[in-house]
Amino acid sequence: MGSFFHRRKGLVPYLLLSPGLAWLAIFFIVPLAYLGYQSLKSGIFPTYEFTWEFSNYTEAVSDYHPQLVRSFVYAGIATVACLVLAYPLVYWIAFRAGRWRNLFLLAIVAPFFVTYLIRTLAWLNILADEGPVVGLLQWTHVLGEDERLLATTFAVIAGITYNFLPFMALPIYVSLEQIEPRLLEAAKDLYASPVQAFLRVTLPLSAPGIVAGTLLTFIPAAGDFINAELLGTPKQQMIGNVIQAKFLESLDYPTAASLSFILMAAILVAVLAYARVVGSEKLTG
Repeated sequence: MGSFFHRRKGLVPYLLLSPGLAWLAIFFIVPLAYLGYQSLKSGIFPTYEFTWEFSNYTEAVSDYHPQLVRSFVYAGIATVACLVLAYPLVYWIAFRAGRWRNLFLLAIVAPFFVTYLIRTLAWLNILADEGPVVGLLQWTHVLGEDERLLATTFAVIAGITYNFLPFMALPIYVSLEQIEPRLLEAAKDLYASPVQAFLRVTLPLSAPGIVAGTLLTFIPAAGDFINAELLGTPKQQMIGNVIQAKFLESLDYPTAASLSFILMAAILVAVLAYARVVGSEKLTG
């Protein structure tokens, strides 16, 4: 009898895991397998046939490698920009904002209360040729009279940076908030300057938040297509724009599916390389 109850008790963790595993199987593994099945088809819509067409992958890379490279370049620049903007901001909130801390955090998260599409459309007005930003830059001669911000690489990267900034800010803030103030006091007692205390104590202890923030920003930014679609031109197209057009406009499902797998594989390789450089303990810290 005791062994029976012991076995039933041993099943409890698996029963608790089963809803999550079922969810992953139904909404992740099955669609992923179907996407792989589609990527190996050949023919013309609607008469695609499964023929193990691995050439879809090589042709996709050959035809669309500029958009793939551009996606990673834009995502990388936007991730660095988010880090440069977010770290000083959340550092001040964590150590200087005092009782106003929650209010400032709400201000960071507040844009998420508006849909992604509307947030991006707002940048059409912000960067419009007749808008105040362009007017100010032309008045200060930063931009020429005939130059513009909209429909440029700058506009696309700025839109990505704006939309994904909270993904960088919140993990870093969590890491900074967990730093024990007595460690900073001890650094000062040992005659460390504020810069030395930051470099030796604060920055290393906030590294897990930086790593998490960069991953949370870079991965979705690499697959983004809304910003390039609304704020750019065909010259700024990212791989997400190609996938979206292949799926919904030209109905070229095999190419779209193969591009999706290529993007996933490229992101996975980039993440593994990043983890190797920064150390896996930073990802789990």
